[in-house]
Amino acid sequence: MSTRPVALITGASSGIGAALAHTLADRGYDLVLLARRRDRLEQVGAAVKDRGATAETFTADLSSADGLAAAAERAANGDVRLLVSNAGSAGYAPLKDVPAADLDGLWRLNATAPVALAHAVLPSLLDRGDGGIVTVASLLAFSAGMRAFRPADAAAALTLPPRTLYAAAKSATVAFTRTLATELAGTGVTATVVCPGRVATEWSSAAGQDGPDIMSAEDVATATAVAVERGESVCVPGLPGTEALDRLLEAEHALVGGGNRGVLAERYRPAP
Repeated sequence: MSTRPVALITGASSGIGAALAHTLADRGYDLVLLARRRDRLEQVGAAVKDRGATAETFTADLSSADGLAAAAERAANGDVRLLVSNAGSAGYAPLKDVPAADLDGLWRLNATAPVALAHAVLPSLLDRGDGGIVTVASLLAFSAGMRAFRPADAAAALTLPPRTLYAAAKSATVAFTRTLATELAGTGVTATVVCPGRVATEWSSAAGQDGPDIMSAEDVATATAVAVERGESVCVPGLPGTEALDRLLEAEHALVGGGNRGVLAERYRPAP
């Protein structure tokens, strides 16, 4: 019987999820691999077995209520030491163009599933006093107010996709995980949100994977593993230092502290 810790990875059939499976197998984990495509899952499972890990494959569609319930039941089994909620779908489109029938599924997959799975796995992690919860979000979680990114070097300008629903879901994931990390302080259980930029995967129909700002899925997986080992609450794989995150926290303190007043701000007072 294996004594290796178990990591459950959603969206494990390709891209970042598959890279995470390989990376965590190399770092001593056995795996529960969860995704919709059984054939691809079995391929990843065979690959990680060559790296010394055992691999259980679990097929579920987290965009459906039944699929998410089944996944949550598996997460609550008591053997998972590291939960990695990686599954997602871009759904890039202006909100008016997203079919009404797709709204619930996209939100469930991108925003509800990480919360539901964390809720399911937490009791056993807290009982053990050890383990971690990882959510994979996106740098687009921080892009709500950006029309376009125009650095001094025009060649490095970033074209942003239509993303209202996706950015909202990933922003929710960032807020959830950061707040959870604070809630779990001192318990031995950590929470880490990973916010990559553009990654060379099948995402977005595999378009634009060869630019200078495209990171490999393997590097995202490595950054994730290191961040978990360090107990970091926010991992931005391409960010050289923590200064931007420090400024974000300072801005949050200024906004919440400065706006929490019982006196109407002068700029909102009617003109005399």
